[in-house]
Amino acid sequence: MSEESKDLLYEVREGAAWLTINRESKRNSISVEVIDLFDESLDEAEADDQVRVLCITGSGEKAFCSGADLGSTVGGQGADGPMRYARLLERMSTYPKPLVARLNGHCLAGGMGLMLSCDMVYAHEGVQVGTPEVKVGLFPMMISPLIVRNMPRKAAMEMMFTGERLSARRAEALGLITRSVATRELDDTVNAVLESICANAPLAIRMGRQAMAQVEDMELKEAIPYLHRRLLAVLNTEDAAEGLSAFFGKREPDFKGK
Repeated sequence: MSEESKDLLYEVREGAAWLTINRESKRNSISVEVIDLFDESLDEAEADDQVRVLCITGSGEKAFCSGADLGSTVGGQGADGPMRYARLLERMSTYPKPLVARLNGHCLAGGMGLMLSCDMVYAHEGVQVGTPEVKVGLFPMMISPLIVRNMPRKAAMEMMFTGERLSARRAEALGLITRSVATRELDDTVNAVLESICANAPLAIRMGRQAMAQVEDMELKEAIPYLHRRLLAVLNTEDAAEGLSAFFGKREPDFKGK
């Protein structure tokens, strides 16, 4: 199989690993093959010290991801496909490197699970997001915890119960996406964010992302002592010493990820 024919493309560009769902004719829906390729790509990016951030997008201009391929085992009645999708979302939530979503088109149903598992989401103004599962007799069960963690509960219930789509502007206002921009500005916006992340201390970002995942369900009295310990760990890294030295020396830091 050629690289172009794969359901998920993987490419590293200047410190950023790009994962592109490559099923434009099927609106970039999620199949078992896509899930397997996601796992492989996440493995590859995690092992590559040159990769400091991952960007997830879709091919074409119509859809970022339309959700599960209802004709595959992911969208069928068997438990294996949905379970593998659930494990992918769980892995993304604790992944050691930052995840950015570039919404090139509409993001629906299970596609929102991928989107909301990312730390930052950028969409052009023509994008719509939503959970239309109820319109075909289903419900966004596995992604509902991600939804209610990212937007007000009552607005989440309205979206899930009605199945209506939200505009990019509305999604931004509700906290589902980081920023909506003009279509012509999407690539420049995403590239600027990726470049900025790549310029910062990779180990500090990695430790910070993992710490944030750990404290999400902690009470404050547990979270503060835990984060204090993690701060001490960050302060003991070579990158922290280099960053402080560069700051006081008024020069650009040279982070090594150590």
